[in-house]
Amino acid sequence: MNDAHFHLVGNQLPIVGVLIGFFMLLAGLIMKKPQIKNTALGIFIISALTAIAAFLIGEGAEEIIENSPRISETLIHKHEEYSELFFTMMLILGSVSLITMFLQYKNLSFSKYGFVLILLLSITSVVISKNTGTSGGKITHIEILSDANAIQLDGHDEHEYE
Repeated sequence: MNDAHFHLVGNQLPIVGVLIGFFMLLAGLIMKKPQIKNTALGIFIISALTAIAAFLIGEGAEEIIENSPRISETLIHKHEEYSELFFTMMLILGSVSLITMFLQYKNLSFSKYGFVLILLLSITSVVISKNTGTSGGKITHIEILSDANAIQLDGHDEHEYE
């Protein structure tokens, strides 16, 4: 396996993780169960760590496919921009989750504000993850482009892939 294979496998983890963490946190807040909220924090921390791996492996994947025929440099660049934003959001979400977990462990009353902040960060991260995943899929999965029937697969006009 090469970096492109690893990226295709590993990039799903932070995307799915942040979505599961969001629903877990929402359930914990609604049911007022600290165990569920703390589980969500752990999911966000693990998702942030997997985002680091996916981001680093993404560079190697780009090197492998960027000169391939039928691969749009424009789509690669767009995905890279979304990836950088998602990576940054995941680092923030993971850090705030770690801090909130510590505050919760110390039983400090203002940890509840951390959970509200994490809920907002996780909503933002879920939206960005959707854009990141979709933009990455468009690089090699022409079936998700807006007009798949109009695409020419000869690799000569990359603007038709936008």
